[in-house]
Amino acid sequence: MSQELITVAYLGATILFILSLGGLSNPETARRGNFYGMLGMTIAVFATLMAPRVTNYLPVVIAVAIGAVIGLIAAKKVKTTQMPELVALMHSLVGLAAVIVGVANYLDNHETVIGTEKFIHEIEIYVGVFIGAVTFSGSLIAFGKLLGKISGKPVLLPARHWLNLIGIIGIVVLGKMFLGTENHADGAVSLYIMMGVAFLLGIHMVMAIGGADMPVVVSMLNSYSGWAASATGFMLNNDLLIVIGALVGSSGAILSYIMCSAMNRHFLSVIAGGFGSDGGKPVASGSSAQPAGEVTPISASETAELLSESKNIIIIPGYGMAVAQAQHTVFEITKLLRERGSNVRFAIHPVAGRMPGHMNVLLAEAKVPYDIVLEMDEINEDFPATDVAIVIGANDIVNPAAQEDPTSPIAGMPVLEVWKAKNSIVMKRSMASGYAGVDNPLFYKENNRMLFGDAKKMLDEVLSGLKAKN
Repeated sequence: MSQELITVAYLGATILFILSLGGLSNPETARRGNFYGMLGMTIAVFATLMAPRVTNYLPVVIAVAIGAVIGLIAAKKVKTTQMPELVALMHSLVGLAAVIVGVANYLDNHETVIGTEKFIHEIEIYVGVFIGAVTFSGSLIAFGKLLGKISGKPVLLPARHWLNLIGIIGIVVLGKMFLGTENHADGAVSLYIMMGVAFLLGIHMVMAIGGADMPVVVSMLNSYSGWAASATGFMLNNDLLIVIGALVGSSGAILSYIMCSAMNRHFLSVIAGGFGSDGGKPVASGSSAQPAGEVTPISASETAELLSESKNIIIIPGYGMAVAQAQHTVFEITKLLRERGSNVRFAIHPVAGRMPGHMNVLLAEAKVPYDIVLEMDEINEDFPATDVAIVIGANDIVNPAAQEDPTSPIAGMPVLEVWKAKNSIVMKRSMASGYAGVDNPLFYKENNRMLFGDAKKMLDEVLSGLKAKN
C-alpha cells in the first residue's frame, strides 16, 4: 500500500475515533460509538500492516492471536461489576507498551539518527518512557485497590510530598544526563534508572490516594495512557497514534476535571492523596463524629408496601448494587411499578461506583430504559416531590454532611439530596461508613428507613412482595 493511501486510511480512522468518542458520550448512541471505534481500529491496524516497512508478518500474527484469545476470555469471564478493575489493567498495558517501545526504539535507532533530530527523538523517548512507567505501575496499584487485594486506605509516608519532589528532580537530572551523553551505553543506564524511579513514583502516587478518589484515579490513568500512546506515536513517527493518544489523553483529562468538580475536589489535592479509607468500618460508639439519633429499620415486605403506594419514586444505585449483581432485579421492580402507573426514575451521581459511568453500564446491561436514567443535575430538584427515594448500596453520594457540616471531609461535595424526599430507604449490609470513611447522617433522619441485608436478596423479597399485591 502506498504512503498516500495509508495517510487516507489513517485520516478515515481518525474521523471514526472522533465519532466514537461522540457516540460514547450518550447511552443511547454508545453502541454505535463502540462500533465506530472498532471499525476505526481495524482500519488503522490494517493500514499499518500494509506499510512498506512491515516485512515480517509472523510476529504480528502471533501477537494478534495471543491478544485476541486474551480479549475473548476477558469478554467471557469478566463480570460487569469488574469493569473498573479491567479498565485499570488495560491502562497498565498501554503504559507498559510505551515503555517497551521507547526502550526498543532507543536501542535500535541510536546509530541512524544524528544531530538535532537525535536530540528531539531522545526527548520523545525519555518523555514516553517516563509517562508509560508511571501509568504502568500506578494502574497496577489501582487495579489491586479496585480488586480488593490492596487496601483502599491511603498509605501516607512521612514527608511523602518531599519524596515525590525528590523523585521528580531526580528524573529531570537523569534526563539531562540522558540527553547530554554521547555514549549510548551511559544513556541506556540513565534511561533504566529513570524507569525505576518512575515506577516507584507511580506506585507511591496511587498508594497515597484513598478509596473515595478512585473514580478520579481511573479517569486520570485513562488520560495518562492516552499521553503515553501519543508519546509512542512520536517515537514511531506515526501520526495516527499521536492524534488518537491526544484524543484519549485530553478526553481523560476533561473527565478527570468533571469528576473532581463532582466531588468538590481539586485535581492536585487528589494527586496529593490522603482522602478516603477502607470504609467498611462503623463509627465507634460514643465518637463525636457519630450523628445523634437512632436508625429506624424496615423490612422487605414493608418496603414493597411503601413502594406500591407511591406514585413518584427515585432509585439511587451505588457500588453495593454492583457487588450484589442486583441490577436485573431492580429492573424487574421498576418494570412492575411502571406498569402500575408509578413514575420511576434513576438518579446517577457522577462518581457513583468505582469508575465514571459505572452505574450507567450496569443499568444498560439490565435493559433499564435510557430515558428514565438521569444525571444528578437533572433530577436533584425533584426530590421534594418524591414519595420514596430508595438508595441501593450508595453512601457518600447521598451524604447530607456535604451540605450541613462544614467540618466534614466531604463538605461542599455535590450530592443527591435524598433526605428531601417524603420518605427514603437506604439498603446496606450494615451501618459501616462509606468508601470515604465518613459516617452518614442520612441514616438517622426521621423520614429515613434502613433495609439491612444483601441487596440482591432484599430486592428479590421486595419484588415478591410487590407481585403478591397483584
